[in-house]
Amino acid sequence: MMLRRAFFLWLLPAAFLLPLWLLIGWGVFNAGGWALLWVLVLAVPGVFVWQLVLMALIRARGTVRGHRAVSWWDVLGVGTWQALVVSLGFFRPEWWGLAFFLAVAVGVAVFWSSLWQLWREARPSGVLLRTREGVAFLPPTGQPAAEKTTPDVIVVSEQREPPATGRF
Repeated sequence: MMLRRAFFLWLLPAAFLLPLWLLIGWGVFNAGGWALLWVLVLAVPGVFVWQLVLMALIRARGTVRGHRAVSWWDVLGVGTWQALVVSLGFFRPEWWGLAFFLAVAVGVAVFWSSLWQLWREARPSGVLLRTREGVAFLPPTGQPAAEKTTPDVIVVSEQREPPATGRF
């Protein structure tokens, strides 16, 4: 649970640190001018936006907000994608193309996995609340079946008194 909670907290800083790593990696590993163009125009904005999209999809789920921890599927998928993005920052021509292809494929797979998990949790099944004492579960309320009995009817009728004929 601690790893999943740490990963929950890591999602937002990763949106800033992963693009920064690509820029630092370009400078440290002497990747060249075309690589700088790729980093500045495509990689930095793409990784930044994609990480924010993944973070929004993951944090939109009720269980993630309730437990303040991501699922194991999120740890596996986003962790793999982030490791591939880090590997791109080394700019090794021997395996850079393969790492780029895998990063794009894993990024798309994580996007669809996050959508699937969000869709699955959006079904009405119950409510998970975060309380001071921990997490509380409220079971779903079923709709009561309409009864076919006739309702009780009370009829009140008014009786008019005859007008008074005498004086007081």
